Amino acid sequence: MTLKKNHKYISAELFETTKLSELKKLSAKELLDLGQIEYPLYKSTEDETYSLISYERASELITRRIEQSNPENCFFYASGRSSNEASFALDLFARSLGCNHINTCSNYCHEASGIALSASIGATDKSISYDDLRYSDLIFVVGANPTSNHPRFAKILREFKRDGKRIVAINPSVEPELQKLTSHYCQPNIGGDLALFSGLSKYLIENEKIDISSNCKNISGFQEFINYLDGISWEIIENNSGLQFKEFQLIAELYLSSKRTVFAWGMGLTHHINGTDNIGSIINLAILRDMVSGKGKGLLPLRWHDNAPQLPFMGFNSSTKKRIFESFENTYDIQLPKGKGKDTLSCMQSAQAGDIEFAFLLGGNLFSVNPDRHFSESALDNIAFKVMVSSTLNETHLFGIGNENLILPFRDQNEKQADNGLKTEVEIIADIAAATIKKNGIAFEHFSQYKDIVKAINELLPNLDIEEKNPIPDHDGGSIQSSQYRFSIPTQTKWKKDNASNLFNLSSVRSEGQFNTMIYDESDVFRKQKSRNVLYISAVDIEKLGLSNGSIVNVQSETGSLKEIKLAEYDIKPGNVMTYMPEANILIPQNNDDRSKTPSFKSVSVTISNH
Repeated sequence: MTLKKNHKYISAELFETTKLSELKKLSAKELLDLGQIEYPLYKSTEDETYSLISYERASELITRRIEQSNPENCFFYASGRSSNEASFALDLFARSLGCNHINTCSNYCHEASGIALSASIGATDKSISYDDLRYSDLIFVVGANPTSNHPRFAKILREFKRDGKRIVAINPSVEPELQKLTSHYCQPNIGGDLALFSGLSKYLIENEKIDISSNCKNISGFQEFINYLDGISWEIIENNSGLQFKEFQLIAELYLSSKRTVFAWGMGLTHHINGTDNIGSIINLAILRDMVSGKGKGLLPLRWHDNAPQLPFMGFNSSTKKRIFESFENTYDIQLPKGKGKDTLSCMQSAQAGDIEFAFLLGGNLFSVNPDRHFSESALDNIAFKVMVSSTLNETHLFGIGNENLILPFRDQNEKQADNGLKTEVEIIADIAAATIKKNGIAFEHFSQYKDIVKAINELLPNLDIEEKNPIPDHDGGSIQSSQYRFSIPTQTKWKKDNASNLFNLSSVRSEGQFNTMIYDESDVFRKQKSRNVLYISAVDIEKLGLSNGSIVNVQSETGSLKEIKLAEYDIKPGNVMTYMPEANILIPQNNDDRSKTPSFKSVSVTISNH
């Protein structure tokens, strides 16, 4: 097919002239380059392509399907690109239907961080704000590449470097722009983070260099933590982390020389089968030197949106969210489901089993963010009816669409209404909810404007104070909600390391020209690659395989294979390799962290063979 570029909207004739099988062959960038979706699109079970449909007819189809569906057999999903107000409306709509299977893309990102933070310090979010980082003298950047993915944080790091302060990066691969800012760049094995941070804690305790805060009302689990560390030898720690003892000494001494340390981490820590253990090990190290909270001290999970408030509930903390729901129930005399619903992966597994009748996807690209590409397509295929609110085409609109599917385009809330009548996300949700919810007094049409939602919250909670949206300041000018700390003991980590000669640990990564699964540029400027079809590997491992830089290979996992991918020599810890997501997802199994249910996107056993 011939691609038409540089048009704002996709031609209305595209689906009349192009088969879906042809569209499936396009790359993520090529789909994005087609332009924005201008009209609602519908595909029935029998159809071979999408056809134009009105918002009104789409609403009728959705209403009928919801009325025929059991709320327990539905799920709702919101992308992080969706507005807080739209996610709020979606959450309230789903619960008003009686469904509590409501997730966002953050479930696959920092769920492990929230669980570990809550268990150890009683907070579910960061314990330091970006503004307070200027008081720090040392920042650990772990499992993240902020110079590519977190521009605001990267700016702070550059100012840190300029002021002569110290930055320690911990990452299996050397990211060149990040390396320029660091005092020390540490390269552990992929999956070796728990061993690394446990080793640092062990070093501090064995050398009696700890300083547990006298300001904490209670610290529990310390003796159990010591017992755990005593049971792990330095040989095991070195073997699993991939570091020598002298590097533990070096990093520990940098930490000990700091008066105000911040630990910042990305999905390089959460995307593991022991992701929650990883975060807990960082918190343990922070507790040992009273670096959990206070001016210039803290714990900072790095999110792609540069740490804007967490979706899906407008940044409100859980207690305020509960009060809003209670006020809503009292106002309209209804009962909302409050129990914890299924997580994203569990919803997908239920779909594969044929147990999902209806799914509402607010933005995002759920097909491409799931592990195990074959499983993802099969699961989405089995959903009886899907609503996808999207502004551009992506793979979720093309794979796993065997049953009924609707694509509802939208315009930005700040964009004036065009002649084509595009609605905002909030207007779409409000229209569907108003047509669907048949309870006395509930008028979702009053939630059709962004300002209406803010007004409604103020009416539901007239005494709502802005401080409820933020952590409570602690004794030293920082921000943390609890002074009761608990040391965590790993529960999901296997210490036995497989040293098979042709077995590698693979991590999926993003490129410079990429935003989640949206690909703006096939090249990666920072890593000096013109194509995404590369497998990054060390020179040591290339030689061990008897191959050369640029060799074409096949990569195999228990789930699938990537064929005809080019080796790209890179500064990465030997025994480890990496390639781009979402292409790598065909290799990613459904293995996940028991507590967060986050798939292990960044630690997959693979073999490499010459093509």
